[in-house]
Amino acid sequence: MSNYPREPEFEQAYNELVSTLENSRLFQVSPELKGCLPVVAIPERIIQFRVVWEDDSGKLQVNRGYRVQFNSALGPYKGGLRFHPTVNLSILKFLGFEQIFKNALTGLNMGGGKGGSDFDPKGKSDNEIRRFCYAFMKELSKHIGQFTDVPAGDIGVGGREVGYMFGAYKSYKNSWEGVITGKGGAWGGSLIRPEATGYGLVYYVAHMISYASGGKSSFEGKRVAISGSGNVAQYAALKVIELGGTVISLSDSKGALIATGEEGFNQDDVNMIAECKLKRQALDSLYSAEDSTFPSRFKYLPGERPWTHVERVDVALPSATQNEVSEDEAKALIAAGCKFLAEGSNMGSTQEAIDVYEADRKERKAEGLWYGPAKAANCGGVAVSGLEMAQNSQRVSWTSEQVDKELAGIMERCFWNCLNTAKEYYDIAEGELPSLVAGANIAGYVKVAKAMHDHGDWF
Repeated sequence: MSNYPREPEFEQAYNELVSTLENSRLFQVSPELKGCLPVVAIPERIIQFRVVWEDDSGKLQVNRGYRVQFNSALGPYKGGLRFHPTVNLSILKFLGFEQIFKNALTGLNMGGGKGGSDFDPKGKSDNEIRRFCYAFMKELSKHIGQFTDVPAGDIGVGGREVGYMFGAYKSYKNSWEGVITGKGGAWGGSLIRPEATGYGLVYYVAHMISYASGGKSSFEGKRVAISGSGNVAQYAALKVIELGGTVISLSDSKGALIATGEEGFNQDDVNMIAECKLKRQALDSLYSAEDSTFPSRFKYLPGERPWTHVERVDVALPSATQNEVSEDEAKALIAAGCKFLAEGSNMGSTQEAIDVYEADRKERKAEGLWYGPAKAANCGGVAVSGLEMAQNSQRVSWTSEQVDKELAGIMERCFWNCLNTAKEYYDIAEGELPSLVAGANIAGYVKVAKAMHDHGDWF
C-alpha cells in the first residue's frame, strides 16, 4: 500500500488482521487462502461527492459525502453512516473493513460498507439537519437499495437523521423499501434496535465470564467501567445493572463521571443521561445543575477518560470511539484488577493496548485480562439491523422478546465461533484462555475469503 496516501486508521485495522492470520496455523493448513488478502484489502467501490445545503440564514454550505462499499461477498453492503467533522476516507475505510468481518460473525447475509460526511449536526436546527439529509441522500440514493447497499445510523446519525434520509430516498426513488435500518417503529423499524449493540456487548461478555469461571460466575457483583454515554454505553449500562453488576463510570468527549462509593449508577441516572444526550448536552451540565445529586455520588473529571481513574474494576467496556484505550491505560486497568475487557466501540483499543491485553492473558493465564474485540463483541447492533431487513422483507414486525432472543442467540454463537476457531488455529497452553481476537479475525476472514473464491473474486 506504499503508493497510497497514509491512512493510519485503516492501516491499523488491516495490519491487526494480517498479523493475526500470519501468526496462526491458518496459512499452513490452507495456504491458498492467503491469496485473498490483497483483494479483500481494497474496497469494491468508493463513492465521494459534494453535499450543498442551505442553512437557516439562507447561506449555502458545502460538505463532503462518502460511501465505501467494501465487500459484497456475503450480501448487500451493510454498515452505518457517520456525521462528524473528523470523518475522512481513512476512518471510513477502517470502519468498512472491520464491518466485513463483523457482519460475517453474525451469521447473517450481509456484506461490509461504511459512509457518512464531515457535516457536524451539533448546534444545527432540525430544519438545517433535514435540508442536509435531503441533499446528502440526493446523491447517495443513486448507489443504495435493499438488495445493493443498506446503510444505518452511526455517530451523529440517530432516529431523526434516519427518518429524514428515509423520507428523502422515498421521495427521490418513489419506492418504499427497507433501504436504511434504524427506522422508526411505526414505519419499518425493529424493536430492540437502539438497545442492540449495548445489550449484545453485555451478552458476549457474560459468555466470557461464564467460560472463564467454569460457569460459576456472572455479572452479579461485578464492578464495570464503561466509557461513552451514547446508545451503546447507555444500554450496556442498563443491561449490566439488570444483571446485578455495578456501573462505576460513564463519559463523553468533555470528561468522565466516576463513582466515589459502592453504589454506582442506577437506572434513573442512566435515563437522565439519555435525556441529556438527546438535548445534545455534555455530562458536566448534569453534574453542575443546582438540584443534582451527582456531586455527592460521583467525581467529574474534565477532559479525562475513565480508565486510569477507576480504583477497582472487574470488567471494562470501551463504548465511545476508536483508539480510546492506550497502552498505559491498558496497564492501569490490569493494575486495577480488570479481568474482562470487550469493545462496544469500533477498534476501541490501540494496537499497543491489545498487545498488553494479549501478553497479560498469556502470562497470567486464567488470572489475566481476557479481551473481546469489537468485531465480535459489538456485532449485536448490525445483527439486529439484519433482523430489521428480514422483517421488512416479510412485511412483519417481531415482538421485542423475539428480537431479543434472536440477538442473544447470535451473540452466543459468535462467542463460541471465536473461541473454537482460536483453539483450532493456535496452540493454547494449559490454563490459558484462547485469544478471542485471533478467533474473531480468522473466523470472519475464512468465511469471507471462501465466499469470494466461490464468486471468482480471487483464485
